[in-house]
Amino acid sequence: MTAPEVRLWALFKSRPGGVRLRRQHPIGPFILDFYYARARLAIEIDGMTHDMGDRPERDRRRDLWLADQGIATLRIAASEVMNDAEAVVAAICARCASPLHHPADGPPPHATHGEDERPLSTNTRRQLPLPSPSRREPGECSLRM
Repeated sequence: MTAPEVRLWALFKSRPGGVRLRRQHPIGPFILDFYYARARLAIEIDGMTHDMGDRPERDRRRDLWLADQGIATLRIAASEVMNDAEAVVAAICARCASPLHHPADGPPPHATHGEDERPLSTNTRRQLPLPSPSRREPGECSLRM
């Protein structure tokens, strides 16, 4: 584990906000820095090397593969963990507390609308859009999802 990962893990060992992360979690061909199973959320701590060479493309392919498995990816700059780990923990806990699925706004559709006539797909998971870099206010953790 890198220094930022060790620092973050030390703070999450006490399970802030009831969040129980797994560290160095294997999934398919990858090892995730952290994984929150309840929300199917991968948390990756990105150091400077993630901006070099073919790493951005490799990270993008990895995120797409994870999305295809129904796992969202949250990318956090290692420098943010080192500069304000508590803000990063708070932001991760807030993200883990938000539901992935929102309740329906009404009753389920009726068979007369043709919903039951669709063939079932073997892959019903939708791919999540890739995050775009954003600016942040001082003291605010900028998590990329």
